[in-house]
Amino acid sequence: MKSYMAKPESIERKWYVVDATGMVLGRLASQVASILKGKNKPTYTPNVDTGDFVIVINCDKIVLTGKKAEKKFYRYYTGYIGGLKEIRYDKLLEKKPEFVVYRAVKGMLPSNSIGRKMLTKLYTYAGAEHKQQAQKPELLKLI
Repeated sequence: MKSYMAKPESIERKWYVVDATGMVLGRLASQVASILKGKNKPTYTPNVDTGDFVIVINCDKIVLTGKKAEKKFYRYYTGYIGGLKEIRYDKLLEKKPEFVVYRAVKGMLPSNSIGRKMLTKLYTYAGAEHKQQAQKPELLKLI
């Protein structure tokens, strides 16, 4: 019996809309990353990007459990000497809520060229409106 290996030209991609209202950040990010990888399909192949497109709306209504909002920091380096900057997650959630979700999903994808390709299929929006109505995305209810 032969194993099925998906070919990039034979993949059919769907569009999904996920409403992040009241969802926990890590749980949402892991489920969205799984859809971007294509693990929800029977044709999943690890070395081929078989995932679907995901639009996450209402990123400003995401929830962090416990005291993570005050204790968790987003750190980045500017490139200059002593240029390590950090922002608390509750401040970042007020300024750029779509970036918080984007960063969490990015951390759960592979750190290689396929992972970067998967990340281009993610669209995050702070409000309830999105620009991809022409693709006719279907609403996906995550647990």
